[in-house]
Amino acid sequence: MTAVAVVSISPIAAEAGARVADRGGNAADAAVAATLVSAISAPGMCSLGGAGFALVAPPDGDPEAIDGGFEMPGRGLPRGDLGGGRIDAHLEYAGGVDTTVGPGSVATPGAPALCGLVAERHGLLDWADLVEPAIEVASRGFPLPPAARDYLVFAHEEIFGWNEDSHAALHDRSGRLLAAGATVRIAHLETSLRLIAKEGPGVFYDGSLGAAIADYVRGEGGALGRADLAAYRPTVRPPMRTTHGAWDVLTNPAPAVGGVVLAAMLGLLDGRAPSGGRWTESWAARLATAQAAVLEFRRTELDAADELELAAARLLRAVESGTLRLVDAPSTVHTSAVDSDGLACAITLSDGYGSGAMAPGTGIWLNNALGEPELNPHGFHGWPVGHRLVSNMAPTVARQRGGPVLAIGSPGADRITTALVQVLTNHLDFGMTLQAAVDHPRLHVELVGGDRRVALEPGLPSEALPFPTRPFDAASMFFGGVAAVSHDPTVGFRTGIDARRGCGAAIGGAPSDVS
Repeated sequence: MTAVAVVSISPIAAEAGARVADRGGNAADAAVAATLVSAISAPGMCSLGGAGFALVAPPDGDPEAIDGGFEMPGRGLPRGDLGGGRIDAHLEYAGGVDTTVGPGSVATPGAPALCGLVAERHGLLDWADLVEPAIEVASRGFPLPPAARDYLVFAHEEIFGWNEDSHAALHDRSGRLLAAGATVRIAHLETSLRLIAKEGPGVFYDGSLGAAIADYVRGEGGALGRADLAAYRPTVRPPMRTTHGAWDVLTNPAPAVGGVVLAAMLGLLDGRAPSGGRWTESWAARLATAQAAVLEFRRTELDAADELELAAARLLRAVESGTLRLVDAPSTVHTSAVDSDGLACAITLSDGYGSGAMAPGTGIWLNNALGEPELNPHGFHGWPVGHRLVSNMAPTVARQRGGPVLAIGSPGADRITTALVQVLTNHLDFGMTLQAAVDHPRLHVELVGGDRRVALEPGLPSEALPFPTRPFDAASMFFGGVAAVSHDPTVGFRTGIDARRGCGAAIGGAPSDVS
């Protein structure tokens, strides 16, 4: 039997992956099972009504990037009927966030279709076996994760308070937000999951479950309709490839922007890590300037590009040629799994900040991808129908020929790529263990209007940083929640579990070393 190691958003999600491995599943099966549990057990951070991406790399054969990203709905609606069903919200989260929620913010979701296609193309077990752990979690209820609760403190009324079913799932009978660790029970969710297990992911798109969701959203003034769900298909693409030292790095290609941003940052830092195995003042400054250069290019060139692939190619050419100027002065979940045969699978899902919308009788929260300003530079409902939205998500696999394979990813909006580049360089360049690489303090360059500042955790060399700083008092989930796991034929499994978001790890299948 193949051994599988899984790192995911929570211990119960990782354990779900290990359970299907015990039944003979591989890394793809384990990643899908853990992702489905993550999607239902991290309220406010993800849902089955979200979307995402997967990177699957077999030991032999071609790797695949599977795009289950958000799509602009509105098929059959006159253009003048778009723009309804919106609720504008302001959250005092991460320094202040303006977003739009409500039924009008719901994009066509891809999460169920993505998981189904990963299982179909790369898994070994039946679909129903992969959904069963999520059914059990929904049946007994689950503890409200501390990271989710920290977000809901800001969002439980603004986003999740306007819909009766949504509000009931997160509050006690007196109307107070549930405490961290309190049991969450979502009415009708188990029934929906049993239907998905029995009929397959298609029931979410052209079956009774999809009809219930679409009819609710359209009935409340939103754009998502039955025709949008029926037309949705995940897309399989070759991954974006780059090299970093002796490692071949595979990540998410366009139309996502996360992968090209990560590749560009890695390219700017490749071969520049100082000797001695630790961060220096000059390295911290180099990292900050690399982040600023790439994130500025993203803001000015990528986010509103009509031809995103061409803009991404320009960014990578600028990195390779040395002409990219280095300037001088939550809601996502991720699962990583690798197995002892060398198969690696990384899946990232998001539902934005959450729309608060829950179709009656389904127990399924829906996304607010159309309400995130950074994903919709042309304005609310500004994309053409059928357009795939850009994304920060960057599930990634790195491999050495004949050696270890690493699956990695993170939640965290625009902090996804900055978190990943730091963990990867810590591990690949500085030689830190995977756990030490994840634990190491992080920084993130924020673009605020025309200014730049560096948000940073305690313990970093900061005197030489080229921009003003915004120090944090402690490690924070603002800087992501990296889930990393590797397998080396000579030493077994290694995991990196990010305490910033309460991640968990588990192993299933045949016994093997893990640390």
